[in-house]
Amino acid sequence: MPLTHTVGSITVTALVDGSGPFFQPRAEAFPDATDDQWREADRRDPDSVTPDGRWWLPFRAFALRTGDGPVTLVDAGIGPADALAASWAPVPGRLPAELAAAGIDPTDVRTVVLTHLHTDHIGWAGPLFPNADHLVQRAELAALELFHPELPARLLGPLRAAGQLRVVDGDTTLTPGVRVLSTPGHTPGHQSVLAQAGESRLLVTGDLLVHTLQLIDPTLAYAHEEDARTAATSRTVLLDTLTPLTLATPHLGHPFTPHPDPSAHPR
Repeated sequence: MPLTHTVGSITVTALVDGSGPFFQPRAEAFPDATDDQWREADRRDPDSVTPDGRWWLPFRAFALRTGDGPVTLVDAGIGPADALAASWAPVPGRLPAELAAAGIDPTDVRTVVLTHLHTDHIGWAGPLFPNADHLVQRAELAALELFHPELPARLLGPLRAAGQLRVVDGDTTLTPGVRVLSTPGHTPGHQSVLAQAGESRLLVTGDLLVHTLQLIDPTLAYAHEEDARTAATSRTVLLDTLTPLTLATPHLGHPFTPHPDPSAHPR
């Protein structure tokens, strides 16, 4: 059964589409990380490192639902066997089965928030969710040259033709208690999703945060960020502004991570 976390009356469900090793040595992905930072990251998140020292990634989407109302899905996983991520990700994904296990009918999904347009976040977008608007930042669409060359024909064109592509500029309220936040840097139009009820907050991070190293040091650059300085600013500002909160992460070992970590060693 998929894991859940509640924020007021909002249930957030972590849906695992697949998992597998990263395509390059992890030290190449975080070339500035120190040995001490790696040790602390592995202590906090042991499921993210394999016995032979590789970076092990789950690929998750998150469903947000108030009661039995419509569903907001954040990201759409790696996708089926012929998905655009097939050249490097462990397709086929199992998102349809995960939704069923969570009691979610794809027709109940009314909004799919694509945090960004990298292939491991868009795999099931489109036909699986016939009643859903697919929400993308305008800045992301303006930078299509950065993404898979088949993206316009395989995904964006069909969504436009079906009237299912919703383009937004910056922070946007989706439903009571749920907002999209502009968090650029990993990509030009990266966005995250904040669920809040009183002092209880949960941030679905997308790739604003890809490894526990970036909780240990939010300024630490990831090699596959388009603009590392802007990404670090987005991360730092949100973590400073929203703390304490729960982080809902596509790629950390556990889908729901408290920040600050009560077991963390001082830096």
